[in-house]
Amino acid sequence: QVQLVESGGGLVQAGGSLRLSCVASRRIVSSYTMAWFRQAPGKEREFVAAAALWSALTTYYADSVKGRFTISRDNAKNTVYLQMNSLKPQDTAVYYCARSMQNYYYSPLKEGYDVWGQGTQVTVSS
Repeated sequence: QVQLVESGGGLVQAGGSLRLSCVASRRIVSSYTMAWFRQAPGKEREFVAAAALWSALTTYYADSVKGRFTISRDNAKNTVYLQMNSLKPQDTAVYYCARSMQNYYYSPLKEGYDVWGQGTQVTVSS
């Protein structure tokens, strides 16, 4: 079973930037969708962004991060990135990387993903 390891979280001031990385323990077939979710204390885990490889790379974003966050993937390095700009205090959460449960499949629901990383904490101060 592939394992995912996130890194890049930390403490940043509002308006700042962070780049999260998610490295897979072995090659992820490019037809699987890779996504980022986040979970704030006391809240449900919510969708942030996804990168699917249909005929070309297709990205999806939650409305709350559209225009500020960018997801990308480097299949040669088995790595997915989340570039986060113009961070806000409400972006504070544990961020998780996930792989879709089947290939050629996309969902903004956490139930659509069966491989998860351990998470990395992002804290945005005001």
